[in-house]
Amino acid sequence: MADTARHSILLTGASGRVGRMLCASWAEVAPGLALLPQYRGRAPSGAVSWDPLEGPDALLAHVAEAGRPLAILALAGVTPGPGRDLTLNRLLAEETLDAALQAGVRRVLLASSSAVYGAGDGAPFAEEAARAPVNAYGAAKLEMEEACAPWRARGLDICALRIGNVAGADALLLNVAGAGRGGAVVIDRFADGGGPVRSYIGPATLAAVLATLCRHPGPLPGALNIAAPEPVAMTALAQAAGARAESRPAPVDAHQRITLDCRRLGALHRFVPEDSTAAEMVRQWRATGRP
Repeated sequence: MADTARHSILLTGASGRVGRMLCASWAEVAPGLALLPQYRGRAPSGAVSWDPLEGPDALLAHVAEAGRPLAILALAGVTPGPGRDLTLNRLLAEETLDAALQAGVRRVLLASSSAVYGAGDGAPFAEEAARAPVNAYGAAKLEMEEACAPWRARGLDICALRIGNVAGADALLLNVAGAGRGGAVVIDRFADGGGPVRSYIGPATLAAVLATLCRHPGPLPGALNIAAPEPVAMTALAQAAGARAESRPAPVDAHQRITLDCRRLGALHRFVPEDSTAAEMVRQWRATGRP
């Protein structure tokens, strides 16, 4: 069983929207590398029951019985919403890193967010760009990233994944799903007549990227932007999903382009041109069976 475990990835946060889409996409794009979902409560067959905030014991027991996974993909976290304590993102990361160290798992891919950069000036953010979050979520993720230093010093290979928009977990496509096929969604219109442009990634492409990073033979960068190589116009994404895109004048504080420079990721993972298209992102979203 230990040999099987070395070809598996432990996914925390499997019950979240991105986690569920990864579980639906994984087998097709990462053959030979099993995804082992984690749940805080009772876990279904083939999953692990472990709450990182309750300490490492449940994970250590699983590893003792089934073997050590190749890596931990730590998606568990707190997203914005009324009454949610975003500071738990740091604590969740710290407990997960501590458990990984005790379990002998040497690599942790830690879900951060492109929100750590802030809005910027329209130029794509490279990983070395200044981090100036403009909201509490971005600030919490930045605090989480900065808390990793002691575990890196103790030998953990930790890569903070600064994830852009994941198709199907983003506000636009959730609005499209709510409107129904052919329904209308409203998109900001800027002075040049165009709408917002953002960095996106489809769920299957995301799964393939994460599998590549888990398997990477050498140390990973401390941080990586995670998105398809080319940004996508949000109007094109809505139309590819079958929505009717209506426009409104953009508010004065809106930003037309907030995008990521993904060349560092592109040196590690081989993308194909379709990965950056609105049609393929929508196809991948629909293939997960998620609304």
